[in-house]
Amino acid sequence: MRTRNITLTVMVVAILGMPFVLASPVLAADGNITQVETFIRSIIKIIAGLAGLVATGFFVVGGFTYITSSGNPEHLDRAKRTILWSAIGLGVTIAAFVISNIVADLAYNAFGK
Repeated sequence: MRTRNITLTVMVVAILGMPFVLASPVLAADGNITQVETFIRSIIKIIAGLAGLVATGFFVVGGFTYITSSGNPEHLDRAKRTILWSAIGLGVTIAAFVISNIVADLAYNAFGK
């Protein structure tokens, strides 16, 4: 029984240690910063475009609510708040887009080739 446990232990250690012995070293690839920059910029453009689309949708909903409020102060106030917050959201989105482009340009100038 003892011989079997020792044999089993040696086999487990050999099987688990085999990848460390047989694996070839992996070296870091040449850092191509332009691909990373292009990827990040495209993601930022997509997110900013979607946020602009959502803000436009809320402008339409707020405007429709404003038009159909029929003088009801509660509906009128809700429509004004919807338009205000969609304008604030659109402003934040545009500011984030501009700031991210500035940061990406600074990072490319600092770390780029």
